[in-house]
Amino acid sequence: MRKRPSSLWSILLKIFIVLQLFRLWTIASLGRYWNTKTIVFPEAERIRKGPYRWLRHPNYFVVMLELIIIPLMFQAYWTAAIFTICNAYLLSVRIRAEERALCLLKSPSQQGIFYVFFL
Repeated sequence: MRKRPSSLWSILLKIFIVLQLFRLWTIASLGRYWNTKTIVFPEAERIRKGPYRWLRHPNYFVVMLELIIIPLMFQAYWTAAIFTICNAYLLSVRIRAEERALCLLKSPSQQGIFYVFFL
């Protein structure tokens, strides 16, 4: 038996589209500092514009909601639950590393570039 898309599919799709616009706003707010690695440049200041005024990690907020909404669009409830739990763990590791890196911005005595790579 094939599952049909959720009866809330059109609403969930609209939420998904809004999330993509939110992601673009997040990336635009970071400007030249946006990348997929954790890199802290010594001359950089912490970004406090755009969605960063309210959320410390707005792109991860988008990812978290995507991993809930997309499976729900297709009634994949187990997928939504399992992926959300796995993603929460992965983000907890990554966010801790990013927060440690961002602490370097508070300490001007630190020199060089701080990298954290995630494979």
